Amino acid sequence: MSAPTPDITLYTFGTPNGFKASVTLEELGIPYKAEIINISQNTQKEPWFLEINPNGRIPAIKDGELRVFETGAIMLYVTEKYDKENKISFPYGSDEYWEMMSWLMFQMGGVGPMQGQANHFIAMAKVKSEYGIERYVEETKRLYSVLESRLKDHDWLVDNKYSLADIANFCWVRAAYMIEIDLNQFPGVKKWVDRIEAREAVQKGVKVGAMKSPEEMKEMFAGMRAKIAAMNNSDKH
Repeated sequence: MSAPTPDITLYTFGTPNGFKASVTLEELGIPYKAEIINISQNTQKEPWFLEINPNGRIPAIKDGELRVFETGAIMLYVTEKYDKENKISFPYGSDEYWEMMSWLMFQMGGVGPMQGQANHFIAMAKVKSEYGIERYVEETKRLYSVLESRLKDHDWLVDNKYSLADIANFCWVRAAYMIEIDLNQFPGVKKWVDRIEAREAVQKGVKVGAMKSPEEMKEMFAGMRAKIAAMNNSDKH
């Protein structure tokens, strides 16, 4: 039986979740079309897009007529269908597969949501909440310390191999600057981020949907944080 032929359109924008999908596709060398969904204009809420992802979030893909949404599902779908050599995955049911799944779910249930909330309160909220900022920034740091517990003496999260577990967590951790976390506090994590950032496929993947350069992003978020910092506290509880 011949290998399946991908017919993938990636609907995405330049966010950590968007990069999780594009980096995965780039690492596997899978041909795909990228359709940029400008979330600043709420394109993701338009009826045509809700037919692809009823949750109204990026990224999503269509492979032929099949839709797949939510980043974890996209990453697992792409590797299970097209990564037959387990380049960035592990054989289904193996011990390494379940370890990979554990770190993937750690990102989806922990790093992504907590860092996303930290980013909201520190840079995007309409009112200043010291409680919200402290709660979510400190929880993000705690999650980084969990990554550090593994990466302080290992190159990768699972076995001795770069995998989906690394891609998923990396795409969020590389954006630590948005909430003013200095990765030098987590030396193992810092080396791991630098190691992944140097990969050619990653460099391609993090450009998909990006509207600004990394330097412009850092400048923009510094301004957003300064605006929040200048507000009077609305929640001191």
